Amino acid sequence: MPKNKGKGGKNRKRGKNEADDEKRELVFKEDGQEYAQVLRMLGNGRCEAMCIDGTKRLCHIRGKMHKKVWIAAGDIILVGLRDYQDDKADVILKYMPDEARLLKAYGELPESTRLNEGIAGGLDEEDDAGGDGYIEFEDEDIDKI
Repeated sequence: MPKNKGKGGKNRKRGKNEADDEKRELVFKEDGQEYAQVLRMLGNGRCEAMCIDGTKRLCHIRGKMHKKVWIAAGDIILVGLRDYQDDKADVILKYMPDEARLLKAYGELPESTRLNEGIAGGLDEEDDAGGDGYIEFEDEDIDKI
């Protein structure tokens, strides 16, 4: 039987996520970068995101973040724009929920952006009457039924 020469299994590869506890400095966008909100995950290290400038882009998660920083729909991310492809971008950074709230407070994100929601529909605001998806009927309508 061959001798095991590895250092461990998949739990070792995952490692201890000690970086979550540390407070990091808030990173603002620079030239060639844009804020975006993830619309949906596509798999294969890619996601579809709606940028703040109103463009929907296919974003590629960089290797440093792959399998270390988990991105879900509705997250606020910082993407690097490509000079040669306007419809594609690269994910540079994922903002934690408290960092996203700070960005909104500083005026970096528009007020219409919804934070901390599983669905990302904040950039194309719909005018909901109740906001909770219920239809209200008047008493006369109920009597007719």
